[in-house]
Amino acid sequence: MKYFNNPEAFLKLVVSMQDGFAATLTIFALTLVFSIPLGMVIALLRMSKSRIISTPIAAYILIMRGTPLMLQLFAVYFAIPMFFGVNLDRMTATILAFSLNYAAYFAEIFRGGIMSIPVGQYEASHVLGLTPVQTFFHIVLPQVVKRVLLPVSNEVITLVKDTSLANIIAVSELFRAAKNEASRTASVEPLFVAGLFYLLMNGVVTVFFSRLTSRFAYYKD
Repeated sequence: MKYFNNPEAFLKLVVSMQDGFAATLTIFALTLVFSIPLGMVIALLRMSKSRIISTPIAAYILIMRGTPLMLQLFAVYFAIPMFFGVNLDRMTATILAFSLNYAAYFAEIFRGGIMSIPVGQYEASHVLGLTPVQTFFHIVLPQVVKRVLLPVSNEVITLVKDTSLANIIAVSELFRAAKNEASRTASVEPLFVAGLFYLLMNGVVTVFFSRLTSRFAYYKD
C-alpha cells in the first residue's frame, strides 16, 4: 500500500484532492439551495386544478425522474448551446442539471406531504379567519416538513453520491480527482480515499437530519 501505510503520503494525497472535494461540496450545496425551493413551487403547480398548468409540470416530473441524470447532464451541457446559443461552463451546467433533476424528486415528496394533511385542518383554519397563505405557512408547512424529512434525507444522501457523475463532463470534482491520482500512481487507493470523503459527508448529513427530526418531534401526527 502506498498511502494507507504511509501517513505522510496519505496526507499529501488528501491535500492533492482538496480542490475536487471543494467542487463536490459546491455542487452539493448549490443543488440543495436551488432544488428544494424549486421543488416546493413545482409541487404546488403540480397540484393546480388547471390542466394547462398541471399537465406540463407532470410531464416535466416524468422526464426528470424517468431518464438518467447522466443523460440530463449531457443534454444541459451540449443541447443548450446547440439550440439556444448559450454557452454554459461545466460547473454551471452541472448545477443546473442537478437542480432540475432533484427539484422533480423533491416536488413529488412535498406533494405527498401536502396531500397527507387532513382537509379538516384547512377548514378549521378558514373558520379561524386565516388566509390561504397563512394556513399554508403556519399550519400546513410545519407538518409537511416533519412528514417529508425522512424521504428528503434519503434524496440528500443520494445527491452526495450522485455528485460523482459530474466527472462525465470533465468537472474536476472529488471522484475525477481520485481517478486522476489513481491513474498517475497506478493505485486504486485514491478511489477508496474518495469513498471515505463521501462516507464522511453522508455521516454529517445523517446526523443533521437526525437532529432536525428531533426538533420537529413536537408536531404529533
